[in-house]
Amino acid sequence: MAGILIIAHAPLASALRDCATHVYCGAPQRLEAIDVLPDAEPAAVLEAGRRALDAVGGDDGVLILTDIFGATPANIAARLADPGRVRVLAGVNLPMLVRAICYRAEKLDQLAAKALAGGAQGVLQIGSTTVQNQTTNHPDNHAAEGHSHHQ
Repeated sequence: MAGILIIAHAPLASALRDCATHVYCGAPQRLEAIDVLPDAEPAAVLEAGRRALDAVGGDDGVLILTDIFGATPANIAARLADPGRVRVLAGVNLPMLVRAICYRAEKLDQLAAKALAGGAQGVLQIGSTTVQNQTTNHPDNHAAEGHSHHQ
């Protein structure tokens, strides 16, 4: 199982980790987050990244997810890349992270491809139609007819 490290502008990295904990009803194993503060010294963040790689790393490698290509977190993540052992993807979003967690048993190259696809496929324009699988929360009928509000 590959480790996953999120390096992003504060508080995005920890927020994504917390969202994954919510989605999976507990913290996924070998998932770390590093929030890069505005005044952070890149050398200190790089060292924190190396420690986090050691914490989540293993025989199956590590996937690093970062936010904006060319920004400080991505530049630091790029310095941690190691062909065959550490892959880096920029443009992290929650669908990308969830896909990465779901497919972390795959080989690192396949995991990176699945995560990229999940991130891209998770970006959609949603129309103004009624949301599926939700019933009206009307006081006259919802309790009597067994209707419930699904999220």
